[in-house]
Amino acid sequence: MSDLFDDPREGENAPEFSVSELSGAIKKVIEGNFGHVRIRAEIGRCSFPRSGHVYLDLKDDKSVIAGVMWKGVASKLPMRPEEGMEVVATGRITTFGGQSKYQIVIESMKPAGVGALMAMLEKRKAQLTSEGLFDPSLKKPLPTLPEVIGVVTSPSGAVIRDILHRLRDRFPRKVLIWPVAVQGEKCAPEVTRGIEGFNKMTPGGALPRPDLIIVARGGGSVEDLWGFNEESVVRAAAASDIPLISAVGHETDTTLIDFASDKRAPTPTAAAELAVPVRLEMLAWVDEQGARMTRALEQGVTQRGQRLRDLARALPRAEVLLETPRQRLDRAGEALPRALRATVDTRRLNLTEKAAGLRPNNLRRMIDGKRSEYGRRADRLSVQPIRRDIERKSEKLTSFSHRFKSAADAQLTAWSTKLDGLERLRQTLGYEATLERGYAVVWDGDQVVTNTSDASKSAHLEIQFADGRHQVSGDGASDPTPKEVAKPAKKAAKAKPASKPASPDQGSLF
Repeated sequence: MSDLFDDPREGENAPEFSVSELSGAIKKVIEGNFGHVRIRAEIGRCSFPRSGHVYLDLKDDKSVIAGVMWKGVASKLPMRPEEGMEVVATGRITTFGGQSKYQIVIESMKPAGVGALMAMLEKRKAQLTSEGLFDPSLKKPLPTLPEVIGVVTSPSGAVIRDILHRLRDRFPRKVLIWPVAVQGEKCAPEVTRGIEGFNKMTPGGALPRPDLIIVARGGGSVEDLWGFNEESVVRAAAASDIPLISAVGHETDTTLIDFASDKRAPTPTAAAELAVPVRLEMLAWVDEQGARMTRALEQGVTQRGQRLRDLARALPRAEVLLETPRQRLDRAGEALPRALRATVDTRRLNLTEKAAGLRPNNLRRMIDGKRSEYGRRADRLSVQPIRRDIERKSEKLTSFSHRFKSAADAQLTAWSTKLDGLERLRQTLGYEATLERGYAVVWDGDQVVTNTSDASKSAHLEIQFADGRHQVSGDGASDPTPKEVAKPAKKAAKAKPASKPASPDQGSLF
């Protein structure tokens, strides 16, 4: 650095440097003395702008150094940096002149041992648990016999072969494989897309929607299985409408997707066993149930037959049941003639007693009495009050008739006056009134001709004047000169605002 500064001559001031020159000199010194370094520290403030770069602080109990991780490096990290995580970062020390500070440009970073990963895992688990993603009430029951099974795993590993082999042995089903990376930086986003993709399929579509999803991976270290601990994977598993079985790692391995899934299998093979029953066992169970049903039906028929025979022995014979009714019928038949004769005698006696009071003299006296009573009442019924009432109501009806006729005549007169006014207004606004001022309308059949081009194409034309129409043959008429056409067109343009056709069927003015 000494070569940047010149010893001032005696009597002269020291040389002047710009801020950028001084900042560049400091940058060279720091980068020259500190190449690649490894730092063990705790992540402090951490930000993720839309550019994809990561800006964070690395600190211990006394000091803090700023760090930056470019987009290409950040995309390759096995985990997402979080505040409080203990990491080992490798990079180079440099300066940022724009803010007069030094920083480390991180080229690689990994957790500082398994303890740091487990601490971060427990923190994330507590956060997701507080949100209710692991609530047992959200677990969905697995289908007894799914038609289609979706498997989210690597297509080239031994896991998918174990699952297919176990399904083929137990109960062959249709299997859809969503290929994903099962470790590394691509694992979490691809597994998330696989779960969400199966859920977005349309039931009954060209590609059938799975009835069950299995997310599977073989065993590995905590770092290898870390993709299944990512928040996006856990949320996708919890939000899945399709029942989901997690089979990540071996029986001793535990990831966060195990808590969000509807069922956890210790191994991928066990997941296949949970997905479908054993076909032979189910057939044996169906046969057993059929045999039990047959035995139950035979036993029920036998018991009901025995019960029917027991009840039949307790019933009396038909002859015994009919003895008493037959005897009652005979006695009633013997008593019927006597009862008829007694009834006839009784009715005859009653008729005789009633007829004794019916004598002609009695009827005459009754008629005379009724006639006298009718005469007395007829004297009280006079016709004069009825006639007076009829005359009074007739006069009232005549008055109403005169009033109604006057009102009707007045209404008809008003309507007629209004109708005459409207007719005059129609004639004033119609184009016929304009024809009386010297204008004419040219017709080609039912169409109005408005230019010389259409007129030259027509064989027969009609010109409508105020007093009628005049037919003109297109062959005998000479083509009008532009000067002759221009004058009527100008008149029509002036007349058009004053007299608009009364209806679409009427022609426009020429």
